[in-house]
Amino acid sequence: MKPLTYLRPTDVPSAVEAIATAPNAKFLGGGTNLVDLMRGDIEQPDTVVDVTRLPLADVTELSNGALHVGALVRNSHLAAHPLIRGRYPMLTQAILAGASGQLRNMATVGGNLLQRTRCHYFYDTTTACNKRTPGTGCAALTGFTRNHAILGTSTQCIATSPSDMCVALTALDATVEVESTRGSRRIAMGDFHVEPGDTPHVETTLAPDELITAVELPPLALARNSRYRKVRDRASYAFALVSVAAALRVEGDRVAEARLALGGVGTRPWRATKAEEALRDAAATDESFMAAADAELASARTQPDNAFKVDLTRRTIAATLRTLSQGAQK
Repeated sequence: MKPLTYLRPTDVPSAVEAIATAPNAKFLGGGTNLVDLMRGDIEQPDTVVDVTRLPLADVTELSNGALHVGALVRNSHLAAHPLIRGRYPMLTQAILAGASGQLRNMATVGGNLLQRTRCHYFYDTTTACNKRTPGTGCAALTGFTRNHAILGTSTQCIATSPSDMCVALTALDATVEVESTRGSRRIAMGDFHVEPGDTPHVETTLAPDELITAVELPPLALARNSRYRKVRDRASYAFALVSVAAALRVEGDRVAEARLALGGVGTRPWRATKAEEALRDAAATDESFMAAADAELASARTQPDNAFKVDLTRRTIAATLRTLSQGAQK
């Protein structure tokens, strides 16, 4: 790694002032992604602003029943929090399905939102990658694509979004709170990540000088009956081939409400709005669940090595909803 300036502010105003004034600066939380990228010469900041001393490590219940989760809450702590486990089981399950215990002990909520793709061409600096070096091309388009996206792709990039936690947060309609020298703002989770289009190096709507300070989880009774299901090549420390975050409410024998998001198949955490619409007031049956999945996957664009993801996603959606329907009928 090249020499760099290291700053360690102790309050949010100092942190955002540092990032606004320091040249080519990056925030550092748990470092589980950024440090790897720096070692591989993929990220080359001149200044690192260590935010681990900021007072952003609490989970607080708000008066309206929402939960305010500080950006520096460690992934392992969030997964184990009793309010998360009881009210948002899909989130606990998603976090526990990601990485290893050691990494979860280091990784932060804010950092998880910003982790970059695990596309092997992105990490291989000898290959073309528009996400790593804009305008150089996409080696994946003519390469090995088993782990790549089938939804939200473009002619410039087919890399998947890697996070498990973000898939659950997207299904839950979480809100991201950010701060800069210009003030604070709130970003809906569904608007936080963006598809590659012609600018695959732009992955979020976060400005370079903005600091994630918290994530807010809305009070959502539906989320108590939720599940995160991850299909992967091995049981631990593997990224998803397909994952499904789902919540379901059934009245009688029909779907009254559903939330659905997908991982492992999209260039961003993928909110399955077409499937949700198809499920509304549908019979709570395998046939309806499959039809909803088909509605979402109609726009899928596959590569030779990842076409299997269409049927795998379809079956994973149906299996997850089937499990939830058995506990949701009232």
